Amino acid sequence: MFSLWSWVPALPGLAWGWALLDALLQGLVGACAVSVLCSLLRVYLYIQCLNDPERQAEKAAIGAQRRVLELLHVAVLAALLALVGSRVAALVVLEFSLRAVSTVLSLRKGAHSSQLYLLCQYSLGCGVSCGLSFLLEGAPHGTCNLALAAGLAGLLATYAQRLARHVCTLYELHSRARYCGVCILLLTAGHGIPRLLRNALTVAFAVGDLAAVALINRDFLSAAEAMRFWTPLTICYTLLVIYMQEEPGQSAGGRAAYQTVLVRMGGLFILLLTVGRWTDVLHVFISLLGELCCLLRAGAMLESCWRQDLAPASRLDGRLGSRSEETS
Repeated sequence: MFSLWSWVPALPGLAWGWALLDALLQGLVGACAVSVLCSLLRVYLYIQCLNDPERQAEKAAIGAQRRVLELLHVAVLAALLALVGSRVAALVVLEFSLRAVSTVLSLRKGAHSSQLYLLCQYSLGCGVSCGLSFLLEGAPHGTCNLALAAGLAGLLATYAQRLARHVCTLYELHSRARYCGVCILLLTAGHGIPRLLRNALTVAFAVGDLAAVALINRDFLSAAEAMRFWTPLTICYTLLVIYMQEEPGQSAGGRAAYQTVLVRMGGLFILLLTVGRWTDVLHVFISLLGELCCLLRAGAMLESCWRQDLAPASRLDGRLGSRSEETS
């Protein structure tokens, strides 16, 4: 592939400019990945609320998203992901992966947590950014590859947003009339969206975790220096996971989600004050803004996911209670 800037002299300012462009493109790909996730989850939740007469208020809140706000969210999130350093982005990915595995293992058999799809938004963006940074490190035409990836990601995000707007405005009519191919497909196979998202997120975070470990280890000159960093990091993350599992208000909707973000970023801030650099501390504050930005946009969907996760658990508790009464 021919490089358009191969004839440009290697000046320090130009090198910094290309590095900034690469960071912006990586952030844009990560923001588009988050947009696709939110759009597909919005489609699924809207259909679920439409089929439940008691959730019409949730349906109206989910369908009230505006296109201008969606574009603004993608732009802001792309800028935040571009500003976050690779070390802090890698730590965010590893922390969420550990917490997600712990949450899934602690769930009852047959249960699932829809909230994880929304709580992982910023971590997904960091994981995609880390994966691209690691896979394209040292590539002769890395900027061209990133531009192509950003174009494809933007195309997917645009079509996902169009699908969400179509469903929120016309699905109720088209599903009854049965003359729209897209709505008929969602009517028959829309229940498979969570499984699709789960498989895609598993692959994305697996690649992101491997890239995160490699990006962190490249800064260490010896195994002893690496151990001085990984040992407190492992202890800190373990304590965070234990605290969040034992917190009684863990499933209390949006307020608990904000509290969880503050606890996570506070723990990461204290950790990097001891074993990190001053730029890492600044990047923690940028990550906090990114997390809050994602949660603010997904407020209605987060509440809907919390109610959806709470309903099966309450039904299961009711069945277990009735069985115990019958036994006694």
